[in-house]
Amino acid sequence: MVTKEQRGFEDLECYQLALQVMQEAYRIAGGLPATEKYGLVSQMRRASISVVLNIAEGYGRYHYLDSLRFYYIARGSLDETLSAFIACDKLQYTQSELQKQRELCYSNLRSLNGFIRYIRKQQQGRKEYGDRAFQEDQAQYDTVIQSLLDE
Repeated sequence: MVTKEQRGFEDLECYQLALQVMQEAYRIAGGLPATEKYGLVSQMRRASISVVLNIAEGYGRYHYLDSLRFYYIARGSLDETLSAFIACDKLQYTQSELQKQRELCYSNLRSLNGFIRYIRKQQQGRKEYGDRAFQEDQAQYDTVIQSLLDE
């Protein structure tokens, strides 16, 4: 049972704001024309959900450099979502909504940047693992593709 004292990624302000951005993106995407189904609709939904999921995944990592990598990806996806809102406005799919969407994205960005500063300052895992970011092993298919390219 989760108590109020137990904090997780769901309690983060940047996560809660990311959920609001995602809901707005899905609302807008749902009203776009069918011709945008595999274009703007898909991209807007993937970008907005990426913000939410990368904040959660970064929170689940132990080493601060590993966490930061996911928060930076979330930040990029947030800008991508804002860009999709701008595209919808320029293509006249939406009317008079861009200012509210921009404010929501910028509020999320400020909150995420503040959390990133906090994580950098805490440097969790530095004592145990040092200052090197974790790198995952190269995927097997990458080496197969590279060998095919070398032929």
